[in-house]
Order: sequence, then structure tokens, then C-alpha cells
Amino acid sequence: MQTSNRPRWELALRILPIVAAGAFAWSWLSAPSDPMLIALGFLLVASVFAAVHHAEIVAARVGEPFGSLVLAVAVTVVEVGMIVALMLDSPESTQGLARETVFSALMIICNGIVGLSLLVKSLKRFEAVFTPEGVSGALAAIAVLATLALVLPSVTSSAPGQSFTPFQLGFTAIASLTLYLVFVFVQAVRHRDYFLPPGLAASADAHVERPSRRSAFTSLVLLVVALVGVVGLAKETSPVVKHLIVGAGLPSSLVAVSIALVVLLPESIAALRAATVGRSQTSLNLAYGSAMASIGLTIPVIATLSLMWGFHLDLGLRPSEITLLALTIVVSVLTVIPGKASILQGAIHLSILAAFLTFVIQP
Repeated sequence: MQTSNRPRWELALRILPIVAAGAFAWSWLSAPSDPMLIALGFLLVASVFAAVHHAEIVAARVGEPFGSLVLAVAVTVVEVGMIVALMLDSPESTQGLARETVFSALMIICNGIVGLSLLVKSLKRFEAVFTPEGVSGALAAIAVLATLALVLPSVTSSAPGQSFTPFQLGFTAIASLTLYLVFVFVQAVRHRDYFLPPGLAASADAHVERPSRRSAFTSLVLLVVALVGVVGLAKETSPVVKHLIVGAGLPSSLVAVSIALVVLLPESIAALRAATVGRSQTSLNLAYGSAMASIGLTIPVIATLSLMWGFHLDLGLRPSEITLLALTIVVSVLTVIPGKASILQGAIHLSILAAFLTFVIQP
């Protein structure tokens, strides 16, 4: 039964990117009704899954740690595209959208994905074991990037409110991109062994069947098409999302959380799948690589658009958010330094995620 269903799923995931791109072109040329926009929203979610599925095929072809980089960049392109689409649609009401989305992604990744991965692996195999050199380096880079981009705007005095001056914004964009590129170089070239599973886990990864070159190339093309469809559909369906959240009397910051959840859901499944089969290192590579890309790529793109088109950008976090960010970094350091974790660490990270969601709903 599984063998007969698998080709159907693969066929659907190949068709979805083309359907999404076509639906975006149709909606762009017409004025869809609200029910049709809701249908396009479901197509958007399905297209995100299709995009990450094809990124996973490319990742399986190139192997670790390049596979984690492919997934992280693909997810971040979707995230950036959705943020830019929403900001261009309504620049005045989305000045803090980039900050809220990046912060939401950090909380979901560093506490939700990491916490669930550690919990799943520890419940199944007693402990989650990983290489601390690579994970701790990624976490240090995340801490620096988050402080530069999200904390400093709240405490500097050259610009009013929670924003940077153009010079400060340009420096932050360049520094973020540079640090991310150095991280990619270290992960993929200079110290690749830091990001490979320790001990016997590496041999388990070696037996994963690699897709053919033709299959990987096809998935690469479909990945690009899917990303175009996702970004376009995000722009078309964003008014419905805003209307539903505001109409329910919920804080507007939930728009950012919904973006982060949609974008990160497929990657969460990929990380949990890796944890289930005992590949904790792959789970953490996926998680922290996505967090790095979320800041190191999103902030430079948004900053560049802000400087080019002159729309205001609020990047600084509120005191409660800075507190949660600091708590996340401290707990994450204590989690990764030993190179192994138990269900306790997983539960601790999930409790921080629960606190974040609670204070988003009721600030």
C-alpha cells in the first residue's frame, strides 16, 4: 500500500509548485473573492511543504552539512519573500513586521524545534548526542546577530524609538551578512567535521540513499518555481490573514507568528524526522542553521530595501522580548556545551516557547 501511495505523493509535490505559480499569476491579473483567497491560503501552505520537500531532495544529494544549508536558505527565502510582500503592500502598518517575524522564528526554532527534537530523541534513545564544537559556534553567532539586529536598536540614542540611523542600519546589514557567510564557510569547508554526527551516528548517515543527479536537478527547478508561488500567494492572501487576526481581537503581532509557523512547519517536521531516527546532529544543524539564516539573510535584505525606498523600520525588541531572548541564549548555551542532552533540556526549551506564545497573545 505504501509503495502505491508514494508515487502519488511525489507527483502531487511536483505539480504543486506549478499550480501555485499559476494561481499567483491568475490572482495577480484578477480580483479573487474572499473564499477564493482562503483557498489560495491553503495552497500557500501546501506549496511551502512542496518547496521544502524539493529542498530536502537537493540536500540529500549534496549531503551533510550542505543539506542543512540548502534547507535553511530555502526556508529563509520564503520568510524574506513573505515579509517583503507584506511590507510593500502596507509600509506604514508593517514597520515592526520584520522584527516580530525574525524574533518569532528565533523563539520557535531555538525553543520549539530544538526542544521537540531533544525530547523525541531522548525519549526514544535515552540521550541526544551531538558535536558541541559546531553547535556552540552556531549558537554564539546567533547570539551576536540577535543582539546586533534586535537588541541594540532599543538601547541606542542616535535614532528615535526602536530604530537605527541609516549608517547604523547599513553597518548591521553588512555585519550580519558577513558573519553568516563566515559561518557557512566554517560549516561547509574549514571545519565541516564540527557539523557531522559524532561516533557511530556518522555511519548511519552514510547509508542514506542519495537521489540521482537528474532527480536533484528537477527538484532544484521545482524549488525555484515553488518559492515564486509562495512569495506571490503570500502577498495576495496577506489581507485575509490580517483581517482574521484583527477581527478575532488578537494582537497584530500574531501575523508575524503565523508567518514564522507556516514557514518553519515543514522544517520542524524534517528536524523531528531526523531526531526520530537518531540523527540529533542533523536536527540541530537544521534548527540553528535556520536561525542563523533567518537573521543573517533577512535583516540585510530588509535593511537594503528600507535604505533604498525610504520606509521606516523598527527593529528593537521590547523589554519582555529581550528578557525571553536572553533566557533562550543562556539556556541554549547550557544545553549544547556538554554535547548531550536529556528530556529535561527538551522540556525546558518547550516551556520557554510556551511563555513566548502566552505573552504574544497577552502582552
